[in-house]
Amino acid sequence: MEKTYRVTGMTCQHCVMKVRKALESIEGVTSANVSLEPPRAVVSMTDAIPLEAMNEVLGMYGTYKLEEDVSTVA
Repeated sequence: MEKTYRVTGMTCQHCVMKVRKALESIEGVTSANVSLEPPRAVVSMTDAIPLEAMNEVLGMYGTYKLEEDVSTVA
């Protein structure tokens, strides 16, 4: 399953790398493609992972936060 999120708190490519590393450290995440412009993360996972759980891990890496990307909701 793949899900797209808006990412807040990123200001540079170093932030992009930290967010990707944080997301890929979460059990069940198989890959994360993170971009600064637009500030998005496309996360591939084996099963649905609660947004709150992912944000808890991101908080350990900085002031980053995922939000539902309503532009991709059908």
